[in-house]
Amino acid sequence: MAPVVGLLERLNKGEKVVVAEGYLFNFEKRCYLKAGPYVPTVVLEHPDLVKQLHEEFVRAGSDVVLAFTYYGNRQKMNLIDRAQDLEELNRSALRIARKCADETGTLMAGNISNTNAYNPADPNNRENLKGIFKEQIQWAVEEGADFIVAETFMVFDEAMIALESIKEYGQGLPCVVTLALMHNPAEDGEERTVDGVKVTEAMKRLEASGADVIGLNCVRGPETTVGIMEKVKKSGVKAHLAAVPVPYRTNEKAPIFMLLKDPKTGKRVFPLNLDCFMCTTDDIFEFGRRCDEIGISYIGVCCGNTAHYTRTLCESIGRTPPASKYSPNMNLHCVFGDEDHTHKYRKEQSEKLQRQKE
Repeated sequence: MAPVVGLLERLNKGEKVVVAEGYLFNFEKRCYLKAGPYVPTVVLEHPDLVKQLHEEFVRAGSDVVLAFTYYGNRQKMNLIDRAQDLEELNRSALRIARKCADETGTLMAGNISNTNAYNPADPNNRENLKGIFKEQIQWAVEEGADFIVAETFMVFDEAMIALESIKEYGQGLPCVVTLALMHNPAEDGEERTVDGVKVTEAMKRLEASGADVIGLNCVRGPETTVGIMEKVKKSGVKAHLAAVPVPYRTNEKAPIFMLLKDPKTGKRVFPLNLDCFMCTTDDIFEFGRRCDEIGISYIGVCCGNTAHYTRTLCESIGRTPPASKYSPNMNLHCVFGDEDHTHKYRKEQSEKLQRQKE
């Protein structure tokens, strides 16, 4: 197998990098992970299923095997009284991802995320957070990660602490830093982080602090992600840009999926009843085309992702991953196919029924 080309080498050559995310929601829907705490214990309890999902995503076209360590940090493990399993969970996830990446010729990324432990009133908070990030970053380095993803930061200051930690403990690995931009517009209408930093300013500061890839992930669907990233692109940042939305139809009135309400009952659908807002594959295809037009080079789908979304995203930028062998061909459908095939099918069925009567 030819040597795997690194993340920055690909991006610097103008290539797109597709990353499949969404492991938490995927395993929750399959009843292997508990909604609420969302701790990735499936890594320890059913590692074979984690490997299988990695393989499905790669087959659908993902260039990256993202180690399933999202929410596998010390704060989360303490929440479910399993701190003693912290290192085993992280190293196991990283090894599963590394093995899959080696077998498929893809990149393997370590993953750190928002901690839910950010507390600016605590004078020790920065060092506490760095300690949480440090151990996950060091395990990722030791287990052979090709780069580090730091994601889903609603608070800009926490994102900066994560970036600082990667720079300090990441042994020079490239890093992707993405914000989860809640609905918090400034006076001029520009969205900002929970701690009040406008998104364009946040991206410039992440770039200046050494992030290699910057952008948005999670909480916003394609429609309410792409417009913001277009503004970021026009703001003059030079770093590679990332867009990894959730596959739900967020909109102007409900720009994040936490605000979506069931059109039938009026009740909030997040997080357990989001299905009525799922994107179509056409939505994902259009998202991929828009990213291509804008110049966003690191693209993917976050919470709610499945292999057919990743396949569609790849096809939107002109790729034909192995899973494209089974892309739809409605010309062969018995009802919705072209006239010749439909006529042939109906004729065969009519003849079969006639024989049965005889």
